[in-house]
Amino acid sequence: MQSPWKILTVAPLFLLLSLQSSASPAYDDSSRPRDSNGHTCVGCVLVVSVIEQLAQVHNSTVQASMERLCSYLPEKLLLKTTCYLVIDKFGSDIIKLLSADMNADVVCHTLEFCKQNTGQPLCHLYPLPKETWKFTLEKARQIVQKSPILKYSRSGSDICSLPVLAKICQKIKLAIEQSVPFKDVDSDKYSVFPTLRGYHWRGRDCNDSNESVYPGRRPDNWDVHQDSNCNGIWGIDPKDGIPYEKKFCEGSQPRGIILLGDSPGAHFHISPEWITASQMSLNSFINLPTALTDELDWPQLSGVTGFLDSTVGIKEKSIYLRLWKRNHCNHRDYQNISRNGASSRNLKKFIESLSRNKMLDYPAIVIYAMIGNDVCNGKSDPVPAMTTPEKLYSNVMQTLKHLNSHLPDGSHVILYGLPDGTFLWDNLHNRYHPLGQLNKDVTYEHLYSFLNCLQVSPCHGWMSSNKTLRTLTSERAEQLSNTLKKIATSEKFTNFDLFYMDFAFHEIIQEWQKRGGQSWQLIEPVDGFHPNERKSVFLRGMLMTSQTLDNQEWTQLTSWIKGNLTCNSRTREWLCCCLRIVSGRRCSSSGPKSWERRIHSTPRLNRCLETKAGTEPLRSMHPWGAQGGRGLGKLMPQTLWGLLRHRPKGVSFSSIFAKCLSLNEERIWMTVQLCLLLGSVTLPLFLK
Repeated sequence: MQSPWKILTVAPLFLLLSLQSSASPAYDDSSRPRDSNGHTCVGCVLVVSVIEQLAQVHNSTVQASMERLCSYLPEKLLLKTTCYLVIDKFGSDIIKLLSADMNADVVCHTLEFCKQNTGQPLCHLYPLPKETWKFTLEKARQIVQKSPILKYSRSGSDICSLPVLAKICQKIKLAIEQSVPFKDVDSDKYSVFPTLRGYHWRGRDCNDSNESVYPGRRPDNWDVHQDSNCNGIWGIDPKDGIPYEKKFCEGSQPRGIILLGDSPGAHFHISPEWITASQMSLNSFINLPTALTDELDWPQLSGVTGFLDSTVGIKEKSIYLRLWKRNHCNHRDYQNISRNGASSRNLKKFIESLSRNKMLDYPAIVIYAMIGNDVCNGKSDPVPAMTTPEKLYSNVMQTLKHLNSHLPDGSHVILYGLPDGTFLWDNLHNRYHPLGQLNKDVTYEHLYSFLNCLQVSPCHGWMSSNKTLRTLTSERAEQLSNTLKKIATSEKFTNFDLFYMDFAFHEIIQEWQKRGGQSWQLIEPVDGFHPNERKSVFLRGMLMTSQTLDNQEWTQLTSWIKGNLTCNSRTREWLCCCLRIVSGRRCSSSGPKSWERRIHSTPRLNRCLETKAGTEPLRSMHPWGAQGGRGLGKLMPQTLWGLLRHRPKGVSFSSIFAKCLSLNEERIWMTVQLCLLLGSVTLPLFLK
């Protein structure tokens, strides 16, 4: 997954930035192709295609279509001004070539933004001209033989050297190179600014002049005088003199969510409206400045740390929002430490941007999701550049040791496996790309071939017509997933427990299809590679899948709870009661109100299980209270009463009790945690 955004940053900026200077990721692997001509070529073809199609859609001249394109751009970052500057400098040659019926490939090769080196194949997106390529190219060069643009191109000058563009380039460079927020006065790694690695990526700072105030820390003196952890809870209740932080958060076990990921984790997204002429309007590029300063990522919408509403009308919430809904003391405690192009090889270069103090901060749930770049690269022969299982083991162990030295005790780390990316070719290769929908001339197969030829493909191994290569890539991905699984089962750490989760992509597809969707809709339409926002919904749910249980125990457990398919308060109570029976734990009650609160309050249930741990004496055997029970009620343990009361319809108490005794305590507890963590997610997603 070679930072594909750097290929397309050129397009929205309309050839403003040569990609090798303005958008090179700070942490590129040494194995990645450094051919800047490839990125520049893709940007040129993309922009010229949009200009040509705008003229076709609106039945206008090329000059008018370029001016229309600039009029759509916002003023922020000087985008509109710079667009008109580019038209003034390069527009006349583009007009001449397009007016002579030259396609975007010919235009960009003529202007030398695309180059065919000696001994290298000809890289093109569109079908070749009817006349020979050599003849067509020579004809085009005659049209612009005295053009100043050729002089500029041959000089090798960097577009960012132009004074008017220097500031724009610098802002984008800083956004890529800095792992911590660009605007951070107190240097605590949290910011009051949204983009440039600000609070779109990690919780918003509530005091940027005090480095001891930041999201996720334990409260300072119960936040009597200030909100030291930025969760919005501080001060003293005048009615009883108890600090609000102590009253609402003590014992609720707040914890943050941290993602160590690559571009899917950062929620990479390029709007199809940016390159689809028939959909362009004044509203198409409103979010472009924000996207550029967030590296064309949308972490504020990601499936793990997102905090804003979905842009496609999906009601599912991120894992962070689920944690927040469960416990408002978790407010703002999220960090998205993801990067385009990240892998196990280069994570060590930016993991220092993670903010967690094991003495001062709350525990955290850390998700390690490097799901592609250890097998994905753009080389002509991608297999030798893939990470080996031995190297992955070394890289991940180095990461886990770093986490162990920074995470507070009681944290959790989840290692996420790699997907089987053969889905991409199988479902997309014969479909039309947005650039080819108008004239039915560009499919994803053409796009993949073009990117592979230029050696700038996000993943040559899977985005290839070579079935053998696709199979080899999937086999290596499976080997790396098995390595992660081995680490999770064999390694132990003092400050966190370790889990492994498969990337259950095929299950996600099946669930999507059951809801009436088409499988290809789960992939970003512009790059034909990344998961889109629809798929993020299912990624959230699949973080805790049936893979956490062995097949036999999972079959037992699913058959037991098959009668009720919603992980609601009732289901949580059965599971909690089952756990108490197996482990011998008891959660006492002082009366009917207390019992009802424990049933319907997830934090209270969790607190009962984790903090009391069965140490509290059995005072009440019946939910009516110590003095309220009668007859057999006084002889019935509270946990069994809860299990009986909240069992599924048609399921006998004796069968539930017997099933509880047959199941492993640790496995039940993992399922209880699933319900507590994900709240109202329906269980079929995990059971099938």
